[in-house]
Amino acid sequence: MYLTKRLASPLLLILLSTGALAETPKPAPAPASLAPLLQAISERLDIADQVALTKWDSGKPIQDSPREQQVIANAAQEAATYQLNPEDVSQFLAAQIEANKLVQYALLAKWHAAGKAPTIARPDLVKQIRPALDQLQVRLLQHYAAFAASRQDPQCPTWLTQERQVLSTDEIHDLALIRAVGELCLSTR
Repeated sequence: MYLTKRLASPLLLILLSTGALAETPKPAPAPASLAPLLQAISERLDIADQVALTKWDSGKPIQDSPREQQVIANAAQEAATYQLNPEDVSQFLAAQIEANKLVQYALLAKWHAAGKAPTIARPDLVKQIRPALDQLQVRLLQHYAAFAASRQDPQCPTWLTQERQVLSTDEIHDLALIRAVGELCLSTR
């Protein structure tokens, strides 16, 4: 024990003098443009609950390829308005749609297991929900454009992890949010 104390003391001095125990620098704070982008993405995922209810009631499939292709094509056409690459916008919107479907599939499975869906008001898919999604898409593209310059920052994944935790609500929506932002950061490798 005496020998351990005698060795530990010089070793501690060496580690302290070389900076080996120095604190790692804190990451830079996330850009102000990230929070509104993630909030809009989260809003879109909340709307997925309403879409799932309409699919439960109608028995229609969640997959709606023609609608999805149209949403993505419309967004790609708007890319130039926001000084964005149409391919990047298409990829971003495709991720939002996939995340939205993830919520719908999970909720429908949960409701089938329970034998019922929640008894709450159902907005009309065509007259209410889709127009709300179309309006939200404008905000999504605005916020995506504002964040675009930060996508290549090496700290982008760290920022996403921190900001996602702020929006954490439940397992289904948390997982969907991870999917929605899965390609938001660009690797610099």
